Amino acid sequence: MHRALPDDRLAACGRTGLTSIDAAARLKQFGENIVIESGRHGLAVLAADTARDPMLWFLVVSSLLFFFLGDHFEAVILAVAILPLLGMDAFLHLRTQASSESLHGHIADHCRVWRDERDQMVRTASLVPGDLVLLQAGDSIPADGLFASGSNIQIDESALTGEAWPVAKKTLPAILALKGGHGIDDAHWGKAGTRLLTGEAHLLVTFTGTATMYGEIVRLARIGSHAHTPLQQAISKLVGVLLVAALGLCLLLAAVRWMQGFGLVDALTSAMTLAIAALPEEFPVVFSFFLGAGIYRMARRNALVRRAVVVESIGRTTVICSDKTGTLTEGRLRLTAALPAQQNGVTEPRLTALAALASRSESGDPLDVAILAASATPTEIRVHSIPFTEDRRRETAFCRDEAGRIFAVTKGAPETVIGMCHADASLDMSHWLRIIAGQAALAHKVIAVAVARVSEGMAGDGIASGQISDANLPFRFAGLLAFEDPLRQGAAAAVSAARAAGIRVIMVTGDHPQTALAIAERLGLGKRLVAADSDPTWLTQDVDIVARAVPAQKLDLVRHLQQRGEVVAVTGDGVNDVPALQAADTGIAMGQRGTQSAREIASIVLLDDNFRSIVSAIAEGQQLFRNLRACFAWLIAVHIPFVVTAALIPLLGYPLLYLPVHIVWLELIIHPTAMLAFQLPAPDGTDGMAGLKKLGAPRREAFFTPRQWLAISGGGFLITALVFGAYAAALAAGHDAGYARSISLVLLVLGSVACAAILSAFATQAMRVIAVAVAISTLAIVLTPAFAQSLHLAVLHIDDLLLTIGAALASSLPAFLIRRTLIAAN
Repeated sequence: MHRALPDDRLAACGRTGLTSIDAAARLKQFGENIVIESGRHGLAVLAADTARDPMLWFLVVSSLLFFFLGDHFEAVILAVAILPLLGMDAFLHLRTQASSESLHGHIADHCRVWRDERDQMVRTASLVPGDLVLLQAGDSIPADGLFASGSNIQIDESALTGEAWPVAKKTLPAILALKGGHGIDDAHWGKAGTRLLTGEAHLLVTFTGTATMYGEIVRLARIGSHAHTPLQQAISKLVGVLLVAALGLCLLLAAVRWMQGFGLVDALTSAMTLAIAALPEEFPVVFSFFLGAGIYRMARRNALVRRAVVVESIGRTTVICSDKTGTLTEGRLRLTAALPAQQNGVTEPRLTALAALASRSESGDPLDVAILAASATPTEIRVHSIPFTEDRRRETAFCRDEAGRIFAVTKGAPETVIGMCHADASLDMSHWLRIIAGQAALAHKVIAVAVARVSEGMAGDGIASGQISDANLPFRFAGLLAFEDPLRQGAAAAVSAARAAGIRVIMVTGDHPQTALAIAERLGLGKRLVAADSDPTWLTQDVDIVARAVPAQKLDLVRHLQQRGEVVAVTGDGVNDVPALQAADTGIAMGQRGTQSAREIASIVLLDDNFRSIVSAIAEGQQLFRNLRACFAWLIAVHIPFVVTAALIPLLGYPLLYLPVHIVWLELIIHPTAMLAFQLPAPDGTDGMAGLKKLGAPRREAFFTPRQWLAISGGGFLITALVFGAYAAALAAGHDAGYARSISLVLLVLGSVACAAILSAFATQAMRVIAVAVAISTLAIVLTPAFAQSLHLAVLHIDDLLLTIGAALASSLPAFLIRRTLIAAN
């Protein structure tokens, strides 16, 4: 990949560093080297963000309305429900700031530069294009620039690109000969936020602050936003419509009752009753309660939810865009094959021991770490070494064995090491080249090892002077070592489960296409691959693997999929994943290996870094949606007769059906039933994958389909007709209003609970307890004179009670149809 150097940046380049005067002038021209721009903070911003939440305004208005209508208990409940919403908004506001500011943690506060013809420490923020930064092993790179000089330069770019391999870099001595706009190969660039692993280098700064690649990632992360989920939007619309309708009906009902001559108290009572019946305060409260339950259940699956509404959105996931390194793989190197040259008497243990002699634990090189971890401690002593450089492409160690003899071991690029084995007549070059090609096709990194005896004279003089060379030693080939970034345990099975459930999985990586394809084949992911850096049409192709993707392209992929109607979950662990994690419907970060920036911006953090936990979380999210849909179907079916009879009966001039005490009774049944009766668990397997298969493909339809709306409204209006008919018939038969109320309320209460039992399939312990408690308490009220009188009701005759119970059971029969339509949609 190439990056252009514009004219203004090229004009600022020099080879001898800057003077303080030049640096001050360029600081005014280019600005400070600050990745995170100071944004607006404080309570005013938080209040402005919170004020845009319609759910909050609904709760405020509803609470005030209940207060003025005299229902102080309901007003207090709604007011208290505002507090967790405010707390959640404050938490998310602070986390958004922290997620951006935490990105700054990858860049040191100070760095060494060559200014005023001397080596000095300066603030990283004061770096400008043209500065010459002096880097040693372990230093963080503070800005983007070109390597003007140096040796053995290897960079850890994992925080920026997500890839585990160290990246070798080359110097670009002819910087001043470049022309503006010239594309410079990535091998010459050092990037802000990365770290020098080995060697030392002089970096000529060309881009600072937000102009760096790191700064671009931060900018993309900060402009990202989380839109309201479809369910949030549906609830907001529903409560808005019902709020307006309730206010209008209340005014109309009060006016009509006043004109009918029932008096002011009756008019106000009618309006208050209708308001309490019509205002759907259960919907946001139940939604919040279900999200809380979902958070708890996902935590048990090792998925820590940081943004509550994602519990709903993850269940709608249709595509998972997964980072490769650290997500599907472990993000570390592991020795996977030791292939000794047996014709030279080398065994596997001896091969790894020789490679360990040519490795250094202090280097920080993941390759050396993997070799030392896989080998026994050598008995020989290393007395001198020639480090790896990009030109040499090998590292050589001179060692002394127990007999005092000196020998040399070299490890490095296979073509280099094999080329040095000219004294090895037994070496079958074509055989080993085929093995190397086969290992490379498996996405393995391959190195070769060779060993040579060193004469005493050469060894003593060379080691003493520090000028010993390995160029003409009689090396004999010892074998090959192959390394891999291993798949995470269970990753392949999780990918298979997701695909079997209709969820598409796309691997997005900055790695080489051949490596990405080999990993994808081991995962069973598919073979449709595209390289984002070389194919301009990659975004429009239907692929399984996207290789050579930079952060902006990952973000483009997420937005493209969303525009096509997909619900996208993005997994990742590096800074490079932050923009895509922010823009996704569900951003999932690795909790153990993930960077702080990725964890802060993500909606979900996997505590065990296991891709299988994503599958389990999706299963929980899908079950949450099904539970919510059943619960909301019941609430709507129950509210239809509640609202219609509260409005229609007074408008037709009948005595009031519901008095305030009856509303309290009904609410005490509706609230716990809605919150507790529909908490069905997800179909479970040992790891959640079996549950996902049972739940089936993710939903793409609206919260309720037209067929479901028809079934729900049909069931609601059947209950309405029975309640209204029973009330009118009782009055027509000469019974007083108290007796008629008893019949209608028993019918509504028992019918509603029977409907809930059917929709929940009587599958929860809470539903069974509620059903028994409601049945016993209802019968006690209408059969005990003291209880009946306290509620302005009358004791029912046994025959009327039995007829009413039969009518209640009949009114619940449409629930079977509602449940069938809900299950069919799943």
